[in-house]
Amino acid sequence: MPTYMDIHEIPGGVSLQEVAKAHAADLKVQGKYGVEYDRCWVNEAAGKVFCLCHAPSAEAATQVHREAHGLVPFNIIEVEARVADLFLGGSEVDLDPSGVVRMTADRHNNAPDPAIRTILFTDIVESTTLTQSLGDEAALLMLGVHDTIVRDALSALGRREVKHIGDGIMASFVSAASAVRCAIQIQHELDEHAKATPERPLKVRVGAAAGEPVEQHNDLFGSTVQLACRLCGHAAPEQIVVSNVVAELCIGKGLRFEDLGEVVLKGFRYPVRAHAAAWR
Repeated sequence: MPTYMDIHEIPGGVSLQEVAKAHAADLKVQGKYGVEYDRCWVNEAAGKVFCLCHAPSAEAATQVHREAHGLVPFNIIEVEARVADLFLGGSEVDLDPSGVVRMTADRHNNAPDPAIRTILFTDIVESTTLTQSLGDEAALLMLGVHDTIVRDALSALGRREVKHIGDGIMASFVSAASAVRCAIQIQHELDEHAKATPERPLKVRVGAAAGEPVEQHNDLFGSTVQLACRLCGHAAPEQIVVSNVVAELCIGKGLRFEDLGEVVLKGFRYPVRAHAAAWR
């Protein structure tokens, strides 16, 4: 059954209690339409609510809201199962049993899930050249080294990849600091591998960006994913480049960054502030 994320905008703001009440009403009605609502996130001050559900159609999901409380979404989009899993949290958080969580970056404000995700990309430097110079089999072995190191780092931090992209991996984190620590571990492990096998050094660039579950062009995290990918492409070999939001979310976490100023990235109308995470 398809998975959908519907987005509500309520002028003047909305309270967590109001959303919890509406969600409870949804649960009473949903069986009539073959819908199963999993979870809602609410930004009280902005009046933004995101609801995740499994439904036979977008109309069926909307009909549940219409009958339960009349608050129909201004937009509803279908999401892939692996993308929906990003919103469900995972081992980094303890989800509120009410099914409604407050969206905030303050983890001490009775908020088990901030609903902000950090997207991370890795990219093997000159992967095509490696294949041409080493041959297919040797290049695949090098790719295997990359995959093992990245996946071990993700596993150590309780996260898993979203997808493999040929010469790199895309991953998602609830914690921006965890994403940066993962990137640092990756670079440290690759550095150790290069020292052990200097004849075949493997260099990787890493990029990361963070954002709320916002929709753009009928996609979730559209701009955040694109920004993380572009920052990865902008990074020098062995460099970790992150967005300004990631650096700000890491304040007080014992991580060091170098301000790179504003950088011009393909597809972005305005320059973007970037930072390089220190790892040596």
